[in-house]
Amino acid sequence: MDEHDVQDSLTGVIQTLLNKRKDTLTNWVKPIARLFNRVNPNTVTILALIFCVAAGLYFASGKVIQAGIMLLVGGFFDVLDGGVARENGRVTKFGGMLDSVSDRYADAAVFLGIMWGGHTAIPKYIENDWILGAVALVGSLLVSYSRARAEAAGTGELKIGVAERAERMLLIIFGAFLGLLNWAVLIVAILSHLTVIHRMVASWKILKEQ
Repeated sequence: MDEHDVQDSLTGVIQTLLNKRKDTLTNWVKPIARLFNRVNPNTVTILALIFCVAAGLYFASGKVIQAGIMLLVGGFFDVLDGGVARENGRVTKFGGMLDSVSDRYADAAVFLGIMWGGHTAIPKYIENDWILGAVALVGSLLVSYSRARAEAAGTGELKIGVAERAERMLLIIFGAFLGLLNWAVLIVAILSHLTVIHRMVASWKILKEQ
C-alpha cells in the first residue's frame, strides 16, 4: 500500500465517522422539525442568517462569548431549516438556493467580525490581525464553490472533506467559548483548503473516467 492509498484510507475513515455523526444529528432534528410544520423553511433560513450576522457583530465588538452563543443558535436554525423542509414536504429549488446563499453571507459576517475584532493574531507567530481570518474565509467559500462546480461538471453528489460548514462553525464556537478563537480560525483555514484540494483531486479522478 503506497502513501496515496494510506491517505485515501484515512480520509475514508474520517469521512465515515463524520457521516455517522451527521446521520445522528439528522435523526435528532426530525421530531423538532415536525413541530415547525406551520413555519416556512425559508423563514428559518433567514433566522439562521440573522443570528450569524449578530455573531459577527459581537465578534467585532470584542464580545466573544456572546458571539459564540449567537453562532450556536444560528447553527441550530441552519440545521433545522432543511429538516423543516423535508419533514413537512416543503422542499423547493429556491429554498435550496436561498439556504446556500445565506450560508455564504453568514460565513462572511462571522469571519469579517472576527477580523474586525482583531481575534486572529497568534502572538510570536502571526501578529497580523486579519490574515488568518481572510485565509479561513476564502477557504470556507471555496469549499462550497468547489462542490457546486464539481457537481455541475458531472461528478454527482460530492459530500467529501472534513471541513464542511457544520464542522467549521463548531470549531469557531468551541474556540470562542474556550478562549482559543485564533487557533480555531487557524485550524479552519488549514482544513478548509485541504478539503478544497481533496474535492479537486476527487473530481479529477471521477471526471477523467467520463
